[in-house]
Amino acid sequence: MFEPTHVVALRHGQTAYNATQRIQGHLDVGLDDTGRWQAARLAAALADAGLAAVHASDLSRARDTAAAVAAACGLGLQTHAALRERHFGVLEGLSHAEIEERFPDDARRWRQREPGFGPGGGESLETFSARCLAAFTRLARAHPGQTIAIVAHGGVLDCLYRAASGIGLQAPRTWQLANAAINRLLYTGEGFRVVGWDDRRHLEDAAGSAAEEVSA
Repeated sequence: MFEPTHVVALRHGQTAYNATQRIQGHLDVGLDDTGRWQAARLAAALADAGLAAVHASDLSRARDTAAAVAAACGLGLQTHAALRERHFGVLEGLSHAEIEERFPDDARRWRQREPGFGPGGGESLETFSARCLAAFTRLARAHPGQTIAIVAHGGVLDCLYRAASGIGLQAPRTWQLANAAINRLLYTGEGFRVVGWDDRRHLEDAAGSAAEEVSA
């Protein structure tokens, strides 16, 4: 009988592209100052979480966030290309307004979450979701009875949440995918189940304390 794996699923800290709402995909955009602060707060929050391993996407925004967590827990870091964000092809690097102007048909199909649609040179939602879930499942199965952290991207965590909650790929999103929030799931050997989602107390408490220090 499979002993369940506790998975702490994390989105990387903020990047300049997040702040300006540009599509990153496979572009290797690093953390900005806010993102590095978020990674440090995340590391402090998980330092005593009893993690047995830290895994991450190999893109620097996820890798550097995970490195802070791993260091705080005295662990090494393992990276995986299979945990990368969706490849958006010709849309990468563009803002939402630029996509609407230059690729209106792609923008419409993307908004409608058409499962088989992939922008020029990019992945379809179906292919992307299958890749993400296979990677999460493989890692969870490798750590029965343990607690692990997996640091990835907003789109990756969206696919994970949908699979764990039985929500289809085309359904509108009603849940949050905040940078550096803590999300918890249980892998039972048959699938994932959401235990807790979008915990940002480590960011909000620290931000409040910092504001008090400045005003004092």
